[in-house]
Amino acid sequence: MDESSQDFLLELVGYGQPPYFVALAGLLVAAACGLTFAKVIENRLEGWKQDRLALLPLSRVETVTPAIGIVLGISLFIGSFLQVFGFASGTSLLVSFLLSMLTTGALWVQLVRLMEQVEKGTFKAVDFDNFDEFF
Repeated sequence: MDESSQDFLLELVGYGQPPYFVALAGLLVAAACGLTFAKVIENRLEGWKQDRLALLPLSRVETVTPAIGIVLGISLFIGSFLQVFGFASGTSLLVSFLLSMLTTGALWVQLVRLMEQVEKGTFKAVDFDNFDEFF
């Protein structure tokens, strides 16, 4: 591929700088997937409450797909705004993806622990003032 064809392809992509549209799209994707994820978890809890259907494992397609959408949407959102502050696009997207993955992984572990407590019947009210219980 010669240099003129690469320039032509870059002109076709042509998203604006700073990438506010990408940030907005990432936020909308994350919000839509977050609402979907919340509804899936709510439905699973209702199924467990009514028919004692299994809550775990969480690694089913209907649960993992919105979680992946949340990670990608938040990565685009954070990465785009890092670009606004002058970071390179590759670096900002990598940092935002790693940050999103770490946060999602920690939340996933907590959700699994809470679901285990619900299934065992040892679930108690969550006290957010005492963070020692979570770690």
